[in-house]
Amino acid sequence: MTELLYLRDAYLREFDATVTAVDTDASRVALDRSAFYPTGGGQPHDTGTLDGVTVIDVRKDGDDVWHVLDGPVPPVGASVHGVVDWERRHQLMRTHSAMHVLCGVIWNEWGKAVTGGNMEPLEARMDFEFDPLPEGFARRVGELVNEAIAANHPIEVSFLPRDAAVEDADLIRTKVNLIPESVREIRVVDIVGLDKQADGGTHVHATGEIGGFEVVKTESKGKGNKRLRVRVLDAGSS
Repeated sequence: MTELLYLRDAYLREFDATVTAVDTDASRVALDRSAFYPTGGGQPHDTGTLDGVTVIDVRKDGDDVWHVLDGPVPPVGASVHGVVDWERRHQLMRTHSAMHVLCGVIWNEWGKAVTGGNMEPLEARMDFEFDPLPEGFARRVGELVNEAIAANHPIEVSFLPRDAAVEDADLIRTKVNLIPESVREIRVVDIVGLDKQADGGTHVHATGEIGGFEVVKTESKGKGNKRLRVRVLDAGSS
């Protein structure tokens, strides 16, 4: 089992670990602990290095996190030092937090739930239950998201027993009840006063750290499902 260090500290850039399993055919290793985020939940994997060897992919398989290396694979039992590519990680943190701000704004303003999403560093798409989109929607949602970013809402991470999480009305809309029954502790990301979701991804400490936000394009993905393509901007950009 790999201890997921990023769940409690998304700002952790370096860590030490022990190799617990090796797959030489796939040039990958599993570790007893890792700060690398594995692809999942619409968020792509981290990159970086493990003992100086480039980490090109990270995947979770059962309870283990596997790190694909572009170079020599250390043996089982070896002590290794991991370094996360911080620029990429921080861009993904900003992007993921912006997506949660977007979800909160749309839920609070229009009462529409998110139906899907995916992100890359500083770019994302999100689908919502609209049919049709309101007039002037892209401009208005951009204004509201940037206002929420400027308000610098704290972003808090907590862990709730499953029973408590399922009873939380704010979390029910994010379908926490669809999380497998085997998961007894639910990680909650709370943008205080704006949005609260069961979520396993990495986030910034407050919305002001996101920077800026713009809606690039809106698309229809069928009846009752509209897609927003968005971009996260550096502070001061337009």
